Amino acid sequence: MFHIIKAFNIMALEIKGMTRSFTFKKGNGMVTLDDPNTSDSPEMVMNYYSNFYPELTTATVHGPVIKEDKAVYEFKTTIGTKG
Repeated sequence: MFHIIKAFNIMALEIKGMTRSFTFKKGNGMVTLDDPNTSDSPEMVMNYYSNFYPELTTATVHGPVIKEDKAVYEFKTTIGTKG
């Protein structure tokens, strides 16, 4: 009776959490905001930043979109839009 033994190369994988960033349009440009607390929901982050950017009080969260190993959320404001 023969036993076939196969050798397997096992590679270790390192799993990292994806970092988040948050953007919103201000004037003609985009503002990029860091993640103040990774355990907060995107809505909580938007609420936090609304203390510094009042236009975020009426914004909605969109995303994430994966860009360069980051999860990017966009806060879309409704102030100053027509239509």
